[in-house]
Amino acid sequence: MAEEFKAACVIGWPVEHSRSPLIHNHWIRELRLNAEYRREAVPPEGFATFVQRLSERGYVGANVTLPHKEAVLRLSEADAQARAIGAANTLWLDHGVLRATNTDVEGFIANLDAAAPGWEHGLETAVVLGAGGAARAVVFALIERGVARIRVVNRSFERAAALRGQFGDRVDPHHCEEANALLAGCRLLVNATTLGMAGQPPLDIALEHLPGTAVVADIVYLPLETSLIKAARRRGLRAADGLGMLLHQAVGGFALWFGVRPQVTKGLRALAEADLIRQ
Repeated sequence: MAEEFKAACVIGWPVEHSRSPLIHNHWIRELRLNAEYRREAVPPEGFATFVQRLSERGYVGANVTLPHKEAVLRLSEADAQARAIGAANTLWLDHGVLRATNTDVEGFIANLDAAAPGWEHGLETAVVLGAGGAARAVVFALIERGVARIRVVNRSFERAAALRGQFGDRVDPHHCEEANALLAGCRLLVNATTLGMAGQPPLDIALEHLPGTAVVADIVYLPLETSLIKAARRRGLRAADGLGMLLHQAVGGFALWFGVRPQVTKGLRALAEADLIRQ
């Protein structure tokens, strides 16, 4: 009997920039599945109707990107992870029920595990730059992994303080001016802002304050090697870049839709790097 055809997509507005088709179609070819992953450009006013008719359009699930990642929570059965973060990026149909999760959590952790094995051993304090959706995913992940103290640094102290209100007293809010002073006792530094991204202002932080055993992670993947990652590597620190997180966060959705858990390989990374270099 022929394998049933399955399709998934990424929904966004705009959506042309998404690297998800590159990643998922690579796995589909590698695993020889009867499947396809597509882009769907859907404006905000048409999003609810599109999602509610996902099955009618032939899809078993979808990724959701800007500007729909918060709106989708109201249209689906979101898990605790997505609700805590306040955004979902992955949808799947479960016996007709539309469910949602946020795979940035597992993507962040899996990337750290791959790039800096044992990073959590003896880790008491992490510093997270930013207080938006990406920062919430990072904080959620670190709490799940048992990190005792997470210092959230943000331009708006109120937004940083909101994360303490949401996640509890393991989170300490701080002003931007405090960032460098906090690094002396920090074993993990995470940039969860867009600073350092192509077309955005640079990230200004002094890594010489970090201990030599620290790990540095950046969620930004364009440019491939941000100034933060370059500075970390110059100091001989272990670093986890944004491309690794992008690749690892795709694994969970693929497994939900197609029933097989793919691997993030050197070949996939090389393919994604070549695509980014062409930009």
